[in-house]
Amino acid sequence: MRFDGKVGIVTGGASGIGRATAVGFARRGGVVIVADHSERGARAVAEEIAGLGGKAEPIKTDVTKEADIQAAVALARKQFGRLDFIHNNAYAFGKGWEPALAGDFKDEFWDHAINIGLTAVFRGTRAALAVMREQGSGSIVNTASISGLFADYKNSAYNAVKAGVINFTRAVAQEYGPMGIRANCVCPGVIATPPVVQMTTDPERRKRFAQKVPLRRMGQPEELANVVLFLASDLSSYVTGAAYVCDGGLTLSSRVEL
Repeated sequence: MRFDGKVGIVTGGASGIGRATAVGFARRGGVVIVADHSERGARAVAEEIAGLGGKAEPIKTDVTKEADIQAAVALARKQFGRLDFIHNNAYAFGKGWEPALAGDFKDEFWDHAINIGLTAVFRGTRAALAVMREQGSGSIVNTASISGLFADYKNSAYNAVKAGVINFTRAVAQEYGPMGIRANCVCPGVIATPPVVQMTTDPERRKRFAQKVPLRRMGQPEELANVVLFLASDLSSYVTGAAYVCDGGLTLSSRVEL
């Protein structure tokens, strides 16, 4: 799997799944724009990639601001003349967010979830399509979630957002397939990103969770990134509109025991 001569953008590229995707893309010959709300974090990943012999450009990007998304795409086009891949990956819960029943959910957290989790994916896709249509090629990969396929308790906004990402991805795949552009999404289970690791520092809690997963462990960011990179690559040239589940088997069972 190689990306020689290809240019990509990864939002939320400073940590977790985004960092693993950006590093993986660059290690396989691609040039990557590391877009993240943390300028320091984006720069650190770009420097890490350079140290590995790859090429990356950092850019501070707040995906809730259309101008920032446009700037990331403009950077790819101006510096490298094309855009072959975008990973719309960035997401963060609103400051002060706590799990809540749908009837108790606050507007501010609902609005934040929709803006960062769905509207930003739409805007990132729209900006990338402007370049990809001219090229007649491109791969869009969006980070959805198993939470977009099934319901979580006290997390209705996230469920709605990720379900929206899945069906939005399908719509784009249908509309732009005739133009040589593919759109897919990944549906991770619980991946050991920094926020998840923070929530599972208690060994007993981590053990209880692992027992629910057939593979008996959390996934690593690189394992999810490998799926993203497959979808970005020519190896998946006949795959579009797909929602790839990567959850260690967490959702394969009904949980009903007879």
